Amino acid sequence: MRRTFLSLAVLATAAMLSSPAFAQAYPTKPIRAVVPFAAGSATDQIGRAFANEMAKTLGQPIIIENKPGVNGMLGAAEVAKAAPDGYTILIGTNSTNAALKSLMKQLPYNQDTAFAPVAYMGSVPLIVAVNNDVPAKNLREFVALAKSKPGNVTFASASTSQLVSSEMLASMTGIQMTNVPYKSGPAAMTDLIGGQVMMFTADFAVMLPQVKGGKIRGLAVTSTQRSPAIPELPTVNEALGLKDYELIAYFAVFAPAGTPPDMVAKLNQAVNAAAASKELQDKFAPIGFAVEPGTPEALAQRTRLETAKWAKAIKDAKIEPQ
Repeated sequence: MRRTFLSLAVLATAAMLSSPAFAQAYPTKPIRAVVPFAAGSATDQIGRAFANEMAKTLGQPIIIENKPGVNGMLGAAEVAKAAPDGYTILIGTNSTNAALKSLMKQLPYNQDTAFAPVAYMGSVPLIVAVNNDVPAKNLREFVALAKSKPGNVTFASASTSQLVSSEMLASMTGIQMTNVPYKSGPAAMTDLIGGQVMMFTADFAVMLPQVKGGKIRGLAVTSTQRSPAIPELPTVNEALGLKDYELIAYFAVFAPAGTPPDMVAKLNQAVNAAAASKELQDKFAPIGFAVEPGTPEALAQRTRLETAKWAKAIKDAKIEPQ
């Protein structure tokens, strides 16, 4: 009789653990969100804002952990090897989840299978800017300067977007520039202001305050349309008479592959609720951030398309895998 009771108790507990009611308990503790770029970067700023809003939906805090390095690879690798239990997520970008496989000869994870897509967050254009002492008042003059001094013009890069946007510009205009790699966008900006590098192409979060503050000279935006945040800057296409130049940075949430679908669904709901927040939208509108809520399936499809797009951009820019 006692054995029968124990057996029934075990079965009842198992049923409870697998029931929808128990599944709805997730999350029961704080969630770690790995930002694969430095504090102060656009990924960091946007990731923190989303984390704060997501916590309201999930009922648990989301702790940001910055792990910069190798164009986001170190942070992405951290999440790829994490337990798929819903308590570790990646604030991913076009770098970590689209471009890296074309930039690196070998990754410590399979970019196509290591992550479970959760939700797309949004995108931002970049600004091409130069140090104030560079004798080029617009992008056409900068290209002419670079052509007159092949290899002598230096540019900074701390992410895939920054590197590829600059190399694409060089490839499409027939100029040669020397890349100076940095571990973070803010560090690159410091050297641009100080004159250690001549040019830098980076997202609005890093660029716009410095351009508007007169500390550097903005030349163009990398989107196909001018940005309402700084409408006086032409697009690269306008400035140079090109047709096909476009490069934007985007942000999305991923979890380790194998994360249970019900947890992915809850995280997706939280990201989309954050994207719908007027406070969040108003906060990032000045840097040209455009939100775009969607399903995990939509992010999976977008990731496939973006991976192909970035592979072509990297090949066209003649960037050799490292």
